[in-house]
Amino acid sequence: MQRLHPVAYLYCMKVDVALIDRLSNLAKLRFEQDEKEDLAGKLESIIGFVDKLQEVPVQGIEPLIHMGDAVNVWRDDAVHMEITKEEALKNAPLADSDYFKVPKVLKKK
Repeated sequence: MQRLHPVAYLYCMKVDVALIDRLSNLAKLRFEQDEKEDLAGKLESIIGFVDKLQEVPVQGIEPLIHMGDAVNVWRDDAVHMEITKEEALKNAPLADSDYFKVPKVLKKK
């Protein structure tokens, strides 16, 4: 018995309220009858879009592993003193001569 590709299986599947019932049961979702009919139409259009992609000519095109050709673009990790310690402490709501002061977050028992 020949097995169908999962996408090919969608093309031979009838999208109706019964399919939406099965899918919603698997996903543990509940829909009203009018929502089911709306979802069936939307699912049908999604499958139609995927079917349209089958028309794109891809013969002779190698599959991609990555979308770009850049490989590990790294920058040097270097310390730059943008502002001085005094300037940074000047902007703090609470500060000591050398440190930021913050409220206690842990209590000792």
